[in-house]
Amino acid sequence: MKKQVIAAALSAVMVIGMVGCGSSASSNSAASTASTAASEAATTAATEAAAASTEAADATSAAPAADASDFSVGLVADVGGVNDGSFNQSAWAGLQKASQDLGIKANYLESSGDADYKPNIEAFMDEDTDLIICVGYMLADALREEATANPDQKFAIIDDASCADLPNVTCLMFKQEQASYLVGVVAGMMTKTNNVGFILGMASDTMHLFGYGYVAGVLDTNPDCKIQQMNANSFADPATGKSDANSMITNGADIIFHAAGGTGNGVIEGCQEGGIYAIGVDSDQSSIAPKTVITSAMKRVDNAVYDASKNAMDGSLQAGIVTYDITNGGVDIAPTTDLLTDDVITKVNQVKQDMIDGKITVPSSKDEFDAKYGDDAYQLDN
Repeated sequence: MKKQVIAAALSAVMVIGMVGCGSSASSNSAASTASTAASEAATTAATEAAAASTEAADATSAAPAADASDFSVGLVADVGGVNDGSFNQSAWAGLQKASQDLGIKANYLESSGDADYKPNIEAFMDEDTDLIICVGYMLADALREEATANPDQKFAIIDDASCADLPNVTCLMFKQEQASYLVGVVAGMMTKTNNVGFILGMASDTMHLFGYGYVAGVLDTNPDCKIQQMNANSFADPATGKSDANSMITNGADIIFHAAGGTGNGVIEGCQEGGIYAIGVDSDQSSIAPKTVITSAMKRVDNAVYDASKNAMDGSLQAGIVTYDITNGGVDIAPTTDLLTDDVITKVNQVKQDMIDGKITVPSSKDEFDAKYGDDAYQLDN
């Protein structure tokens, strides 16, 4: 386009030159006409050239700051790995989708224990990874140390707000108590024995939110229901999860909710073998045991990882806390509802709307929970 415009301008100049140097036999009138035409052609060409130049400048300013293929995101998974069927797997799924949709480079490193956290973070920094995402609050201490020492490196962490004061860390937080409340409603309505269970992966302020929500949902729906509660003290011990589930089944539970990462796979297996229902966590876990897992308390870690990756790539990722809740689709029950009755689905949908409308507030701290349900209703933080 530019070449065509420039050629037109040169042609016009040549016409003017020819007129100026023309044969003396040409009439003054012909020369004047040619000169006017040439001048108009030159003016038009110059205008088009200016427009083309402006168009090119606009296109340049609209182009992304960096090629997506040059942008990299590294995921540091916690114990359990990216095939845990739960928290880590959901995070990796979100990063894979970002890679497919946006063209960014994506990779992960798995942690066998807390000794791996710092080396894994540093390995990604050695590769000049643009954004490093840490999966879970267990990585918070290692992240704080590395983020403080490397202020130009961008980080994000899931389920931890303790690093929100750092200018290069984005904390991706979830109202997991809201999703847990919903599955508590399911358990309270579907139990036949008035006896349900809850198995926690590890005790912490973040993890207790699952328990507060679940117990509140059960009791608000079925005040007479017994709720057995156990702490497996691990996110990667299916054997303990299965043993805890078997104990609850022996004591009369017919539905068990786990918030235990990879340990929860053992919980589901125990429920499957014991002929009772299980409730999954973080992702839709119905595929693990379609006739056993009636629903799951979904925390859209995949969406959060996708958003963080996209925003980091386009330069809009902000430090501080980003919260996902029921109002923005950040938490919910699983879309698979094959084992739920129509009245249960109707009730859950009504409760969701009541949460959105502010008619139901799910307790998000020990004080809030104890104030309504008493300090002996939730047993794992006492």
